Amino acid sequence: MLFVIGYIIVIASVLYGYVGSHGELMALWQPYEFLIICGAAIGAYIVSNPMSVHKAVLKAFPAVITGSKNGNRMHMDVLAVVYDILDKSRKEGMMSIEQDVENPKSSGIFSRYPAVVANESLANFIADYFRLIASGNMQAHEIDALMDMEIDGRLHELTQPSMAVQRMADSMPGFGIVAAVMGIVITMSAIGGDAAELGRHVAAALVGTFTGVLFGYGIFGPIAASMEHNAHDEIKLYEAVKASIVASVNGMPPALAVEFGRKVLFSHDRPTFMQLENKVRSR
Repeated sequence: MLFVIGYIIVIASVLYGYVGSHGELMALWQPYEFLIICGAAIGAYIVSNPMSVHKAVLKAFPAVITGSKNGNRMHMDVLAVVYDILDKSRKEGMMSIEQDVENPKSSGIFSRYPAVVANESLANFIADYFRLIASGNMQAHEIDALMDMEIDGRLHELTQPSMAVQRMADSMPGFGIVAAVMGIVITMSAIGGDAAELGRHVAAALVGTFTGVLFGYGIFGPIAASMEHNAHDEIKLYEAVKASIVASVNGMPPALAVEFGRKVLFSHDRPTFMQLENKVRSR
């Protein structure tokens, strides 16, 4: 919804301001200028990014329109998964969670939280570290350091789409100048002709600059910013898992360990203490 509202405001403001200043709307319709700017920007984007980034951009784009799914409910599900695993290992021993962490998709614990299972990278992240804890005598600082390195790598992966789109957005004003210069070249070749025709050529050239700036800062720049916000929202889930697991390894009981994880989350989506308490005690 915010995606649609935002773009309606951008486009309506620009066009209404232009028409309100007695501008002729059809003068902005310059399809070849659009072709030069968008085609060059997309071509440069394709050249400058590997296929993995192209796939990641396509995967990240739907969340720009619909909004991030990593809200309050997802946060509680992630912390509840960690709590359930900690609680089971505390009551039945670390070997009791072996089947759960070997294959999260078929795990009795993970299956209670379909949204976590659907996020395969996050589910594997949780399972991998419980597998490490169950299989070896790792110290808290060792797990902490290893998780930090993996989270840093994951953050880089998650922000690659936003960086790629942002670079494309940054290039568009430049390609707008390219289109404008080409329009001026056409205008210069028509000097000596009809004044009205010259005016149309100049207008077309200026539309190139206008389009490049508008597309860069009004269309693609906001998409990149939204992708970046979504990436940081998701990485908070990894940080919450890390805080909970490290707290548990340091001797905290499950209820207190997940409280460490809850405190890591952004305040605007963080479940309250009682919400999380009711979630983990409800089964």
